Amino acid sequence: MANKSNGEVVLLLTHSGDFFTVDRVAAALLRRGALPFRLNTDLFPLEIRLSAKLTPDGLEHFIRYGDTTLDAGHVRAVWARKIWTPKMDEGLAPEFHEMCIRESHSMLYGFLDYFHAARWINDPQRSQEAENKLRQLRLAKDAGLIIPRTLATNDPEQARAFFEELDGKMVAKLLRPLSVSMGQAPVFVYTSDVREEDIAEAELLRHSPMVFQERIPKAIELRIAYVDGNFFAGAIDATDSLKGQTDWRLSGPDESPWLAVEISKDIAVRLRALMNGLGLVYGAIDMIKTPDGEHVFLEVNPGGEWGMLERDLSYPISEALADALLKQAGDKDASLTNH
Repeated sequence: MANKSNGEVVLLLTHSGDFFTVDRVAAALLRRGALPFRLNTDLFPLEIRLSAKLTPDGLEHFIRYGDTTLDAGHVRAVWARKIWTPKMDEGLAPEFHEMCIRESHSMLYGFLDYFHAARWINDPQRSQEAENKLRQLRLAKDAGLIIPRTLATNDPEQARAFFEELDGKMVAKLLRPLSVSMGQAPVFVYTSDVREEDIAEAELLRHSPMVFQERIPKAIELRIAYVDGNFFAGAIDATDSLKGQTDWRLSGPDESPWLAVEISKDIAVRLRALMNGLGLVYGAIDMIKTPDGEHVFLEVNPGGEWGMLERDLSYPISEALADALLKQAGDKDASLTNH
């Protein structure tokens, strides 16, 4: 039996622990006559079957997910919300585990190359390149944004010297973002203050480099959802927040409610230049507004969270994402076949 739609098929790449945002975008796509197809990438290869057939006569790619088969030729846009590590059978022999993960990862990305002409938010290669915090900061500075003094290193001596240079006013963070969904992740490394005793243990850096930055005085912290040139900005009053003074994600919803704010035209122009330089259609931008009124750029996460801004401030972010996904879509009919 076939279910047919006159709209576009939009592939939603996420994982089975992701909630709220995917449902909101799927609903917005349906309202526009498009057909969303959610693909929980963590369920591949055990529960999802991908097939790519290449012949001199053309290409055929299919996704089998439960009782549904999707002809990938009908996909006109892809939202790469989250692409997860392939899931392996617990009974798989340990000597084959890494090989199967590597092969499954290669198959998934090879399969996704089929959609090279589709509208992407965001293109996986550009997302991966954009996650480079040092590149972000370089491009942000080139765009005229203020950035904090920053050191990325695995050299304990450099970390100690930077700590002294900043008079101990220093924070530490990871080089790459690590998150699961809108709620708190079971494993998450927050931005944290660096103490004297931490510097004393700086030899641990030889196991893993880290990013160190000057601690910027805060009036408010900004999370700005950027969608295809548009900004949806929320702020947290950092002066009243104790838990979230260093990292707003540690604050409870009652302690630091989100406030609707607007960013200036000057900041918007500079952020657009940054996002264009990174090649991103979407990104979650973090900034600080100091007590003196300066705006300091911290980072942009190509897959960062925005659900709390839509939920708490009624921003139409899911609608903007749906519009951006369909912006360059084709006119062919789409169909899903249920067996």
